[in-house]
Amino acid sequence: MKKNKRKPIVLLPADIKQIGMHPFHVVGNKYIMAAAQAAETMPLLVPAISDYLDIDTLLALADGIMLTGSVSNLHPSHFGQSVLDTSLPLDPARDALTLKLVQAAIVAGIPLLAICRGFQEVNVAFGGSLHQAVHAVAGLNDHREADNGSIEARYAPVHKVNLVADGQLAAIVDNKQMMVNSLHGQGIDKLGVGLTAEAYAPDGLIEALSVNNAKAFALGVQWHPEWGVMENPQYLAIFKAFGEACRIRMQRHEPPD
Repeated sequence: MKKNKRKPIVLLPADIKQIGMHPFHVVGNKYIMAAAQAAETMPLLVPAISDYLDIDTLLALADGIMLTGSVSNLHPSHFGQSVLDTSLPLDPARDALTLKLVQAAIVAGIPLLAICRGFQEVNVAFGGSLHQAVHAVAGLNDHREADNGSIEARYAPVHKVNLVADGQLAAIVDNKQMMVNSLHGQGIDKLGVGLTAEAYAPDGLIEALSVNNAKAFALGVQWHPEWGVMENPQYLAIFKAFGEACRIRMQRHEPPD
């Protein structure tokens, strides 16, 4: 009997968010829907309880991993710094899970798409560092979103990025430039060992990266391609490429009929 065709399973590590008196494990709906609609995969949320999770079991389930953006920042102790602004939210439980998953996914050849915070997690997992306040660094622009206006205005494209010639991202979107939104306070300072910059903002800040010699798709972007993805051909191309890599991974691990 022919088996039912299944969709690739994509793991989305959760954030810890306090709602009322209780902490919840959450993933933004826009990421879940982008994984389901644009990448055509089945998203599976992973709680941020790394002490109680078996990474090998997770990897055995995964056809892909998506590291999402978040309101929280990586704790700067992971790249040898102390906290610059104590008013900004942190999420050590997410740090503990995602930093383990990044390296494990690459070694296992599991496709990886990393967005905003996730992009920064990949850089730190490979020994890189971050600017905790990009807007305070001489020569760099303020990459934070406006603190007023509609959500559509906050996620609207605000600056171009220049894609590295012959890079993976340039091939995916089939262009040398693209317009992106910008909603981040932190950004890459030192690029991690074994990573390649795929795109730069006009001020020189790294906006996309790939993992050298990865066995599968392994790409991170600083902006938010999940927002309005079905109406933006270049954003959609990123998710389509990720979804196809997940399907290839799934097919290689399907038992024969």
